[in-house]
Amino acid sequence: MHIPTAIKLHKRSRTLELEYGTARYELPAEFLRVHSPSAEVQGHGNPVLQTGKINVALEGIEPAGQYALKLVFSDGHDSGLYTWDYLHHLATHQQAMWDRYLDDLTKAGKSRDPDVSPVKLML
Repeated sequence: MHIPTAIKLHKRSRTLELEYGTARYELPAEFLRVHSPSAEVQGHGNPVLQTGKINVALEGIEPAGQYALKLVFSDGHDSGLYTWDYLHHLATHQQAMWDRYLDDLTKAGKSRDPDVSPVKLML
């Protein structure tokens, strides 16, 4: 199990900072939100692409026993427990996961911005 040695919520920059000894990672709220381990996002094995989350912020962090954190987001999402191992996975695979997410958005014709409507083709 990879347990962080320090956890800091930076509300101004909307990031969660995790330290593992000398390694430090900053995870943006949007990244954490679109990769939530909740059933709403993970879809019971069939992940649901999250869109329009560019402005989401982290409102709070709550411990969940000795094994996870519950993150509270500004869009009201607060389900899904981020286990220590899942947080470490997000931290160490952040760029690849983010690139895959952006690619999935593009392929779906969706946006990170909640105010952008999908473009409809007129044939």
